[in-house]
Amino acid sequence: MKIPKALTIAGSDSGGGAGIQADLKTFAALGVYGMSAVTALTAQNTRGVEGILEVDAEFVSRQVHAVITDIGVDAVKTGMLANAAIISRVAEDLKALKVKCLVVDPVMVAKSGDRLLRPEAVESLIHQLLPLATVVTPNLQEAECLASMPVRGPEDMKEAAKRILDFGPRTVVIKGGHLEGTPLDLFFDGLEVRRFTNPRYDTVHTHGTGCTYASAITAYLARGMGVADAVGRAKEYITGAIREGLPLGSGQGPVHHFHRFYSLVGWNWGTSRLKTEKTWPGGREENHG
Repeated sequence: MKIPKALTIAGSDSGGGAGIQADLKTFAALGVYGMSAVTALTAQNTRGVEGILEVDAEFVSRQVHAVITDIGVDAVKTGMLANAAIISRVAEDLKALKVKCLVVDPVMVAKSGDRLLRPEAVESLIHQLLPLATVVTPNLQEAECLASMPVRGPEDMKEAAKRILDFGPRTVVIKGGHLEGTPLDLFFDGLEVRRFTNPRYDTVHTHGTGCTYASAITAYLARGMGVADAVGRAKEYITGAIREGLPLGSGQGPVHHFHRFYSLVGWNWGTSRLKTEKTWPGGREENHG
């Protein structure tokens, strides 16, 4: 039996809600064997980032080579890459190792507002990594930075996606959860625009949403799905993870990466008692030519 395998190249979140911890939990939840190359250590909790220690680019490269040349990989996801040296080295490695399926989550700023990518590294991200990407998944703030334009609504999202696609990725998914009204994500592959929507849940426990969404796309690609189907299934997964967000710590708790399993056994984290209903998340997809 072939086991689907995915590698995350990202920073560590000591609080466990985002970064490589979120990626590995997501891979496991979706039936994929997960591996990691750590780019940075963060001292982090539900209130914010208290410190960052960047890993030397050469050692990041050694992790990537160690994993791929031995175990192999079906898909790779990048998250927090921290600086231009790491971005350049990772891009070189992915080309040399002939990685064909890459999801780039262009992590720039944490949900708490703490910067996770040095400003001078943005150009390296655009010109060295984006051309290798199967999918790039910016949030609104990241889309504004990459596309050099304000993004305030669906039409802005479409124009930003076109501009980002010009840098070379095959598909752009702009995450619009911070828009007013119904949350909207926009998918564009140069030919087709799709808009994915879902209910908005009254919760602050959304730490790790972006990492988890991108790693879910990666997992489904590793399992052999096409890009559009992988994004749609990942949208369903992250919708449920947000709905079942975990009330941990004194700040923003994480999304629930294993919500489907807890739903199946009937456990309710919020009330610490069994529940009888077993609901599965779903997003509504609208196709637009």
